Amino acid sequence: MIFEKPIALLRLEGLAVLILSLFIYRQLALSWPLFWWTVLLPDLAFAAYLINPRIGAIAYNLTHAKLLPGLLAVAALTAHSPMLLALALIWFAHIGIDRLLGYGLKYPASFNNTHLGIIGKAHRNLKNEKA
Repeated sequence: MIFEKPIALLRLEGLAVLILSLFIYRQLALSWPLFWWTVLLPDLAFAAYLINPRIGAIAYNLTHAKLLPGLLAVAALTAHSPMLLALALIWFAHIGIDRLLGYGLKYPASFNNTHLGIIGKAHRNLKNEKA
């Protein structure tokens, strides 16, 4: 059953965050060109992996946890700023997409080691070893 599998629930949670973000974005009639130009900006944190895996994981986790876009949304609502609210919703949508696809927050050991399990080539190798 799906409710017995935390990974499945976390992926569904990602879908819910994505749908809610897109629904609110559409209801507020915010800019779709802005959405498409900025939706991948959080992935710029990958560049921190060029320094080392620990710094990379920290940068990735800061940009892929809901804390910062949540704070941005509060600031946007407080300041009555549609632009900041649009960016917060886009950020939430990005996180929702990542969770839905199984990309979790990173552990410093390696990029492939996430809170949702092992991803990528390491995951395929692990499955092949078990077979």
